[in-house]
Amino acid sequence: MSRITHMVTFTLYAGKDTAESEVFLNESKEALAEIPGVEHFQVLRQVSAKNEFDYGFSMEFADQAAYDAYNDHPVHRQYVTERWEKEVSRFQEIDFMKHNGE
Repeated sequence: MSRITHMVTFTLYAGKDTAESEVFLNESKEALAEIPGVEHFQVLRQVSAKNEFDYGFSMEFADQAAYDAYNDHPVHRQYVTERWEKEVSRFQEIDFMKHNGE
């Protein structure tokens, strides 16, 4: 089985380092980190001048089945519809598995 690291970098309509963005980040962590199968959830702030996004979420899953269950979980689906689609202006998702040699 291969672990999956799921990352998403994003920018909010509320801007960076605003009261609204802090609420979004905190409430997102509360909702998403509690979904079964989510491990090592992190809220990240972008510091590189080479990247156009302001924030990131990173989380791990034991395998593809756990990742699929997360994507299909009602809390995740509701979060995407009620929060993500309304408050995130742009984003990029990245999903990694460790290289066989690791």
